[in-house]
Amino acid sequence: MHDVYELAIGGARNAIPHHTPGYLFAVARNHLINRAKRARIVSFELVADLETVVADIDMFEAERHLHARDALRRVQAGIDKLSPRVREIVLLRKVEGLDVAETSERLGIGKDAVNHQLAMGMKALADHMLGGAGKIVRRRYGARRAERSEG
Repeated sequence: MHDVYELAIGGARNAIPHHTPGYLFAVARNHLINRAKRARIVSFELVADLETVVADIDMFEAERHLHARDALRRVQAGIDKLSPRVREIVLLRKVEGLDVAETSERLGIGKDAVNHQLAMGMKALADHMLGGAGKIVRRRYGARRAERSEG
């Protein structure tokens, strides 16, 4: 903004423009166009220096690491909110990669229970990651019974 004021004052030293707002907008537009053109011009020295740098350097690697660590902290906080049984099922299925049969055998529960508790845990974890409370929402038994009788 200061550059535009400077250019406008400098251009108006000889005479005050008749239509000042239009003049200011024209100065601002031309200034932005010139800045964009200069930004696209790359010096030969810079190109020569860039060729000596290893091409595999990733300028945003540190930022990606920070975002990944933050996401891992949020996931860990969401997992910590789960009940012990649901947490164990989520970890066995999603982290250790066990299938439903292996998980149910290891925990001594049915396959349907594994699937149901995994679904509840993943919903709660997704809720946490999206900024919610991350709590498991269980439907009341009476509510399920009423839904079945209506349907």
